Amino acid sequence: METIKKDIRALTRDQLRNFFVSQGDKAFRGNQVYEWLWQKSAHSFDVMTNLSKETRDMLQENFVINHIKVDQMQRSSDGTIKNAVRLHDDLIVESVLIPTKTRTTACVSSQVGCSLDCKFCATARLKRMRNLNPDEIYDQVVAIDNESRLYFDRPLSNIVFMGMGEPLMNYNNVLKAIEKITSSEGLGMSPRRITVSTSGVPKLIKKMADDEVKFKLAVSLHSAIDETRTSIMPFNATFTLADLREALVYWYQKTKSRITYEYVVWEGINDKREDVDALVDFCRFAPSKVNLIEYNPIDDGQFQQASNKAIEMYVERLEKNGITVTVRRSRGKDIDAACGQLANKS
Repeated sequence: METIKKDIRALTRDQLRNFFVSQGDKAFRGNQVYEWLWQKSAHSFDVMTNLSKETRDMLQENFVINHIKVDQMQRSSDGTIKNAVRLHDDLIVESVLIPTKTRTTACVSSQVGCSLDCKFCATARLKRMRNLNPDEIYDQVVAIDNESRLYFDRPLSNIVFMGMGEPLMNYNNVLKAIEKITSSEGLGMSPRRITVSTSGVPKLIKKMADDEVKFKLAVSLHSAIDETRTSIMPFNATFTLADLREALVYWYQKTKSRITYEYVVWEGINDKREDVDALVDFCRFAPSKVNLIEYNPIDDGQFQQASNKAIEMYVERLEKNGITVTVRRSRGKDIDAACGQLANKS
């Protein structure tokens, strides 16, 4: 029976060094391989040209590199690029490159499907098949960085964990991926340029604060009234707004990092004055800003973008109460790459 080879990227630098010593070789070979895997994003042992042919063959016999493949790339009329990313077990996730005049942002996935059940999101309709490994998350970023350099002549500037999946339900792997992305041994990106977006898992928000993470936090809120939020995000029955609020107070006290609330306004769901007032109250307990996000329909008509008048009411009330608010227009709608639309239609 054929033994399944271990993915070499699951090894730490020290484990690689020890492996080479156990093979009767020098420890520094482990450093060379580690650099090929992470700084140079090598997808095969053959390209590791500072290693002898015998050493590369020995690595081939013992390990694999389960790198991703960009199966299909779609370009939007607004410049947005969507990648359908094939994983080593043939499952597919999607990631998106969002360009503006001054920056390029990678929107990456953390799970195949999603653990949560938000009714307005296409990804939530795919059952969660598995969590992504740190290297699979890292590879998405490398692929988008390459595309940014190729098509926009500049390196990737920002990363948001707003693709498929709930990042906090894949906590350890997401943090390991960010560690690699921000490490000088990896991509060397500043953690302040990374935002992790969660639907709100209180226990894990507190854990992030305790782990003293340096990246930014965004919360997909959409209503500050429990009954309304539970009707569109059923898991809110378990992770209530009171629990979320307590966790966010804890987050701010520990990190002193401002919270971003992502918020879609839908017609007949959260477009009334009482909805705005509840949001204003929710924003008061810790410094925060609100991104009002344009809704991107996912075919069934249950959710409709609210009127401009309702959006204006939100902006006016939030600003009047000293809360920073931005209205975000969606990008990549024509290729189903906008917020809430990632569902592997391809």
